[in-house]
Amino acid sequence: MFLKTFGWSLAITALALVVGYFYGGWAAVVLVAILGVLEISLSFDNAVVNARILERMSPFWQQIFLTVGILIAVVGMRVLFPLLIVGVTAQLGPVEAVQLALAQGSIETPGSYAYLLHEAHPLIAAFGGIFLLMLFLDFFFEKRDVLWLRFLEKPFAAIGRLGNAALVVGLVALVAAAQFAGDKQASVLVAGVLGMVTYFLVTGLGSLFEVDDVDHDNTIDADEVEERAEKVAGSPRKRGVGTVVGRAAFLLFLYLEVIDASFSFDGVIGAFAITSDPILIALGLGLIGAIFVRSLTVYLVRQGTLDEYVYLDHGAHWAIGALAVILLVSIGTEVSEIVTGLIGVVFILAAFISSLVRNRRRAAQPAETETATPSHVS
Repeated sequence: MFLKTFGWSLAITALALVVGYFYGGWAAVVLVAILGVLEISLSFDNAVVNARILERMSPFWQQIFLTVGILIAVVGMRVLFPLLIVGVTAQLGPVEAVQLALAQGSIETPGSYAYLLHEAHPLIAAFGGIFLLMLFLDFFFEKRDVLWLRFLEKPFAAIGRLGNAALVVGLVALVAAAQFAGDKQASVLVAGVLGMVTYFLVTGLGSLFEVDDVDHDNTIDADEVEERAEKVAGSPRKRGVGTVVGRAAFLLFLYLEVIDASFSFDGVIGAFAITSDPILIALGLGLIGAIFVRSLTVYLVRQGTLDEYVYLDHGAHWAIGALAVILLVSIGTEVSEIVTGLIGVVFILAAFISSLVRNRRRAAQPAETETATPSHVS
C-alpha cells in the first residue's frame, strides 16, 4: 500500500534531485531537498483537510485531483503565481517577468524578482490569512459531538451560535492586521476582503449545489463511526470511495483547489528566504513537496485514517488557525520560517497522539468491564 501510494512521489523526488544536480551541482540538490522538506512540513494540515474533502469524491474525481490538480498546484501556484504577482507589482509583461525571475537576484536587491515578491507579501498574507482564518472559524464555530481541546472548542461553539460570528471576527482580525501594514494599509484591506469574498464564494457555490451535504446538527459521534459503518449493508463501509459526482464533484474539486492554493502561500513566500532561483523553487516546492502532499492525502483517504484517529481533523484546523494568525502577523512583523514550518507538525502530532490514547482507552474498556463484573456459577 505504501509503495503503491508513494511510489510515484519517490520516483519524482529522485528525478527532481537529479535535475537539480545537472542544473546547479550538489548545492542545488541540497536546496531542492530543503525546499521539499519545507513544503511537506508546512502541508501536513493541508493533507488532512484535503483528505476529509477528497473522501467524499468518487474514484474518478480522486484521480482528477491527482492529475489535473497536481498540475494546478505545481505549475499554477509554485511557478505562475509568483510570476503573476511580480508582473502585477512591477507592471511587467509575462516575458519580462520570466526574464526577471531567471535573472534571480537577492531578496535585498531592489527591482529583483525575490525583492518584488517580498514587497507583495503583505497583500498575499492578507488574502491567504483571512481565507484560512474563515476556514478555521467555520469549523470550530459549529457544534460538534467530538471535542479535542474542550476548554477552547466549547467556548468557540458557543460564540458560533451568534449570527455571522465568523464574519465579524474575520473583519476585526483584518482591520487589526492592516494597522501594521504602513503605506500598504489600503491594499491589505482590499486583499483581505477579496480573500473573504473568495471563501464565501466557493463555500456558497458548494451549498447551492448541495456539495456540502453533511448535516452538522446530526453529526455522528466519533465513538459510533465504526459501528455505523458496519451496519450499512451488513458489512464494513469501503473507505476512500465517495459518492459526490458530476457538477457537485466539480465544484467540490474547485473548493479543494482553492484551499490547497491558500495553503501554498506561506511555502512560496518562505522559499525565497532560502533561494530566489525559480527553477529550484519549482523543483523543491512543486515536484517534491506538492506531489508528496497529494500522495499523503490519498493515503489518508484509502487507509481511513481520519475515521480511526478522530482528533486529526481538529489538529489540522488548529494548525490552519495558527497559520492564519502567522500570515496576518507577518504583514507587519517577520516570522521565522522555523515557527511556520513546525506549527502544523506540532498540532497534527499532538492530535495523533491524543487519538491513539483515546483508541487504546476505548479498546481497554470492554476488558475492564468484564473484569469488574462478578461471575455467577449456576
